[in-house]
Parts: sequence; C-alpha cells; structure tokens
Amino acid sequence: MSPVPSGPPRVFLHIGLPKTGTTYLQQVVWGNRDRLRKDGVLLPGFGHREHLWAALDLQERRKLAKRHESAPGSWNRLVEEGMGQDRDVLLTHEFFCGASAEQARRAVEAFPDREVHLVVTARDAASVVSAGWQESVKNGSTVGLDSVMEGASAGGPEFSMRTWDLAGVLQRWTPAISSDRVHVLVMPSSTQPRDRHWRHFAEVLGVDPDAYELPTDTVNPALGIVQIELLRRVNVQLPSYSARDRGVWIRGYLAEDLLASQPRERGGLPLRHVERFAELDRVATAFITARGFHVLGDLADLVPEETPAASGREPGGVTAEELLESASRLVADIVADVRASTGDVPPRIRGIH
Repeated sequence: MSPVPSGPPRVFLHIGLPKTGTTYLQQVVWGNRDRLRKDGVLLPGFGHREHLWAALDLQERRKLAKRHESAPGSWNRLVEEGMGQDRDVLLTHEFFCGASAEQARRAVEAFPDREVHLVVTARDAASVVSAGWQESVKNGSTVGLDSVMEGASAGGPEFSMRTWDLAGVLQRWTPAISSDRVHVLVMPSSTQPRDRHWRHFAEVLGVDPDAYELPTDTVNPALGIVQIELLRRVNVQLPSYSARDRGVWIRGYLAEDLLASQPRERGGLPLRHVERFAELDRVATAFITARGFHVLGDLADLVPEETPAASGREPGGVTAEELLESASRLVADIVADVRASTGDVPPRIRGIH
C-alpha cells in the first residue's frame, strides 16, 4: 500500500479504457463505498450511473437529458461535492476517456489546489477493440466488425477508436498532469490472480486491498461469436430504444441473461488487422515509457506475442446453421419466460437449458 501524502487532497480520475476490467474495479469501490470513505476517499454522487452521466456531460453531449432529466449538470455536481470536502476524491467511468484534449484540460482544472492523478487501465489494442465491438452490439449497435476496422463508430465516441486507442487517450489527457501522477494499470491476464487489478488500484488510492470485500459473481459476461453476430442481426430488426430500454432489454435480457448462457466460442479479429493493432500497442508502450508514467503490472503484456483476440474466430465465419441453432435456443427461452409471466408455470431457471 502506498503511503497517503500529507499534502493537499488528491483527486483520482479513473478514465478507463473500456473493456480493461473497469466494471470489476467499479464493483469493488461502489460495493465498499462506506469503507472507502472511512479510508479517506470520497466517491461523490448517488452511484455509478451519475459518474457515467458526468463523463458524457463533461463531453457536452447533446440530448443528454434523454437519459434522465438529472443527467445534465452532473459533472459540475460531482466536482462541487468533491471540492466541498477535505478528503481524497475518486471519479470513475470508462467513458471519460472519450474527452477531447480541451475537455480533459477543463476536467483537471476543475480541481484547483488539489493534486490530480490520472488512472488509466490498459490492455492490448486487439483485445480492447474486439471486446469493445462486442460491447457495442450488446448495447444495440448494428455495425459490423469490418466497418469498425475501417474507422466507423459502433455507436457513439465511446464505441470507437477514440476511446480504444491508448496512446491517443493518454496524449489528450496527460499534458496538464505530471508524469508521476499518471498511473497505467495493465490488466492482468487470465493466468494471473483476478484480484491483482484491484491490488494495483488500491495501491494508487493508498488503501489496504485486503480490507475490502471483492465480488465473486461474473459481471458483464462476454458472448460467443455466434451469439454476438445473432444479436447484431436482431438489433437490425428492433425499433429505436431509449438508453434505458437498451440496457434493460438488449444488454440485460437478450445478451446477458439469454445469449450469455448458450455454449460459446471466442470471437477474434480478422488476421489482416493484427499488425495494425500491434503497431498501436508499440506506439502506446513507447509513449508510456518515454513519459515515465507510473506503471503497475507488466508493460510487456500490452505487446503480447499472440493475442486472444487475434486467435479467435472471425464473425464472417459464422454459418447460417449456427445462427439458426442459436436463434432457436433464444426463441425457446423467450417463450418460456412469456409463459412463466402468466403464472401458469414456474419461471425458467437461469443458465439451464
């Protein structure tokens, strides 16, 4: 555990990237909010959603009120709450990394006389993009992976290379922050202890990692490549949903309840794009090294010899027969749920087919 400095209160801006273990870390801090406060770190706002709103509010997103009438102004509310207390403050959401250089500068300058730290969780580019595209489909996107590879947004800046390019994010966010206050946390591999990510995060915050209860349930589960391609095609047929309804019905019900329980095969990127993402990894690693940022984890993991995303199956290889099989399972589960909603039969047992 790092010693807590005796200087001014610190502000930790955890800005992502997406698909780098952010959900896990946010589960830990929000699930232990009271303990964190006792340890001198404030999580302002009413919950995780307000930090999401604040990330979009900082970026001056139009139509933010459509998410919720309280969403506009959320950034200023969190800043005011944080500045109103003489303690460390943590703001955490992966959508913050989509901010422009000017917006990032304003975010840092919103905390005068505070010691601002930037916390960036990182992973190799191929894995980030592959998982990020799948996440966009779970949130209602119909954009194919090839289009994303060609530069198309998969559903707003938060699902695009703007937030998936580690070097680009660091270049926008770090000019106003000294290098020793930029913390790059490399996401542990599947062969490493899961709590390693939290231990690194806790080290940055200056808290005892063993004093915190860690989640045991898997959240934000990945889908198999057949299931994600099926969902993308289902999204084409759906009407326009609000952000809330997308979260409840597409992401929550179709993706994470029904499709995530089906047998899955890992998806990957087309081989023709592998070198492109390897170059992004090399550029990011060189930038981090040159700037002398504080790195926790092995920086070499950002440039793996073989990435899971590169070795997985491409979406274009999914067959009509596989889609039909997955769709049949999906329809059967939906019918079971509709039937159970009448009260005539017991509810379907989740994850059992």
